[in-house]
Amino acid sequence: MIEVSGLTKRFGTYTAVSDLSLRVEPGRIYGFLGPNGAGKTTTVKMLTGLLRPSAGTARICGFDVASDTLEAKRRLGLVPDEPFVYPKLTGAEFLRLTGDLYEVPYEVQRRRVPELLEMFELTGFGGELLETYSHGMRQKVVLASVILHEPKALILDEPLVGLDPKSARMAKEIFRTMAARGAAIFMCTHVLEIAERICDRIGIILGGRLVAEGTLAELRSRSGPAAQGRSLEEIFLELTGGQEYAALLKNL
Repeated sequence: MIEVSGLTKRFGTYTAVSDLSLRVEPGRIYGFLGPNGAGKTTTVKMLTGLLRPSAGTARICGFDVASDTLEAKRRLGLVPDEPFVYPKLTGAEFLRLTGDLYEVPYEVQRRRVPELLEMFELTGFGGELLETYSHGMRQKVVLASVILHEPKALILDEPLVGLDPKSARMAKEIFRTMAARGAAIFMCTHVLEIAERICDRIGIILGGRLVAEGTLAELRSRSGPAAQGRSLEEIFLELTGGQEYAALLKNL
């Protein structure tokens, strides 16, 4: 569903992403991890057609994002870390607009929009302008809009930022359910505990390059026998140089 081959992005002499290749199969959740500045956001922008790659390809359901942009986006859902909504629309209007853009039948919208507002505890706010919503409420509306059009491929960029614990747990269950129905999910997150719990496969990017990839068991085996039973956080810090900070803290 999501296939990246040799994906590269340069800004002048600076290479933000270099020769990135990976696949996300239907029914799988892929965790894309890395420290700040590693190239995660640039990768997301190329996958969603917001940036044109300098080299390589990104395909959504077989469609090249750069050359078959509209067909790729028809099958794609995006939940960004900063939810973009139209402030002068109400929550219900935003969902109906999304439904129209993705050609969700009117009868389905009429049934599903109230159901989704209720699911995210927004029924009392469905008629309120989105400019009055908190960050977490806007994130809920964006999540609801993705569920409404049921994409085959889903890109998540820190999707739980701003959500309360109950909503965050529900969102995780939604992602699992969508994957179980055959969606391919690509998720960027700094919350390694979440990645460890729900991701089937994990890629770690550092300095624009993929430095490790595999299941958690495979990442542990790559780190040697001593890594068996270690958390994803420990493996991540080892691969990205985070252990340096532990040494510095001892000197405080």
